[in-house]
Amino acid sequence: MASRYLFHVSMDVTPDKEALFNEIYDKEHIPMLQTVPGVVSVARFKTEELTMIIGGEKKTIVVDNQPRYLALYDLESPAVLVSDPWAKAVDKGRWTGEVRPYTSNRRHLLYRRLDG
Repeated sequence: MASRYLFHVSMDVTPDKEALFNEIYDKEHIPMLQTVPGVVSVARFKTEELTMIIGGEKKTIVVDNQPRYLALYDLESPAVLVSDPWAKAVDKGRWTGEVRPYTSNRRHLLYRRLDG
């Protein structure tokens, strides 16, 4: 991580809008948010099954009701999230009308790095 703050956004999307969700998120939403001063980087992820060894035992970890999609934003400061450029970028383009209404189980979390 390049900065001290990590903004976590996770959500589900209705299956019939999943392709549109991914297209708009990757080609419009993230590029717009990356223009906001203080946004260092953005990475997206999709949940996969987790099997690991804990205490010498192989276990499959299942956490109920976790969103399938996750975006992590590396931020210089929490102030980025309340800035005018962020406010304009977050609602720009097709995201607001064509994608956001079909998302659910949304979670927004802010983390501060403890080292350094």
